[in-house]
Amino acid sequence: MPSFQQRKDVGDAHEQRVAEELNHRGWTVDAWGQGVLSEGVRCALRGTDSALRWAPDLIAAKGRELFMIDCKSRMTSRTTSRHAVEKAAVMAHLHLVAWTQLPVCYVFDNLDVLSPHDVLMTGYTGPRTVHGSGSSYYLVPASRAFSFSEVFGRDQEGAAGLTAA
Repeated sequence: MPSFQQRKDVGDAHEQRVAEELNHRGWTVDAWGQGVLSEGVRCALRGTDSALRWAPDLIAAKGRELFMIDCKSRMTSRTTSRHAVEKAAVMAHLHLVAWTQLPVCYVFDNLDVLSPHDVLMTGYTGPRTVHGSGSSYYLVPASRAFSFSEVFGRDQEGAAGLTAA
């Protein structure tokens, strides 16, 4: 099993990729959630049941449109083609949406996008595993997800290059 630092490095790379994809589509992106906290605070927070443990990784704006984004790396099964989201995260994000009146979405490695509501409504409870945290997850068929471009728009830099050619 990979170490925490290896998992964090993969997660950081995925967050960077998502931020770059959003920038290409004209979005302004800032780090948010635990990523902006010190190691001591993150460590203490992990030891609680607080919903802050599941604060989304990024916040993005385009004009007056705003999204909170939780990047999900290595949370899609290549075998079953299902995305997995921890149940506690979904519940925390549903509360966050209600409190802030802002959308939250999950972005997976393949840039599929789901909202907490999508996960709750179309997912089903997966088996608890002995690997990792042992937490329960919702499993959602990847076919139920939205494409990144469908949610955040087309790549403006790529589109500009195509038009100029």
